[in-house]
Amino acid sequence: MRGPIAPPQVPLAASRAEVFADLVQDSVERLERRWPQLADVDFVVLEVPRLDGRGTEAWSDEAVPLGGIVPAREGRRGRVVVYRRPVEIRTKGRDERAALVHEVVVEQVAELLGLTPETVDPRYGED
Repeated sequence: MRGPIAPPQVPLAASRAEVFADLVQDSVERLERRWPQLADVDFVVLEVPRLDGRGTEAWSDEAVPLGGIVPAREGRRGRVVVYRRPVEIRTKGRDERAALVHEVVVEQVAELLGLTPETVDPRYGED
């Protein structure tokens, strides 16, 4: 039998990228209840971080970023970026991935707002 196992509207048909984007969105929604100013921030998922052209050095496991920020300026909204592949590589299951995604989002929001992660989410680091 050829064809999809499930129709596209069934969650089984969601791609890994779509499932990951949903995890990021869930985390953002949790934080927006406490920090309404996040409505003015764009949250973006990229596959991997890009080399910034300063050289061809390779990243070590510790040096590969899991996320980043672009501060707001000149009419541009602030942006929080979460890198999908580095997060996926460091996690084994959906629950572990959701926890790491939330941790990354909290850390990046904290940096963007100039706060500590514990201020952004009092439960940060409890997992």
